[in-house]
Amino acid sequence: MFLNLNVTRPAATFFALLAMLAITGTPAIAEEGGVSVMTDRAKVFRIDKPADTVIVGNPSIADVTMHDRFTVVVTGKLFGTTNLVILDKDAEPIIDEVITVMPNETSLVTVHRNGARFSMSCSPTCQPTLRVGDNKENFDLTEQQALKRNQMAEALAGAGG
Repeated sequence: MFLNLNVTRPAATFFALLAMLAITGTPAIAEEGGVSVMTDRAKVFRIDKPADTVIVGNPSIADVTMHDRFTVVVTGKLFGTTNLVILDKDAEPIIDEVITVMPNETSLVTVHRNGARFSMSCSPTCQPTLRVGDNKENFDLTEQQALKRNQMAEALAGAGG
């Protein structure tokens, strides 16, 4: 599993929790509010002890992947809150953290027309983007086009067999 987090508040909070673990030897416990990440962004963190088990409360909200036993990649997938627990080989917690996934509002334009919502990513040119809560027909069309584009790119690159 590969995990990337885009932290909207300073990453220092997360690193402070890791430092506390390194100094006290006790698991880092989530502070009030936890760590905020953005959807569709990844962040890499290093931990001081090797991970043996990774638990994500709700994998549809955030994806956590271990690049190696010391490198954690967190990816925000869907708006909401979940938790991340990383255990060492003795089933002792290394990390116990609340993760809040926030929408990526950077360059996002939301259009409301005739009761339907459409989302556009405008950086710098506006293109349709997938956003939970958008008009179903537009969402489905954008999803189909994105999947087809990715399949074509993979085929041209020789990926996927």
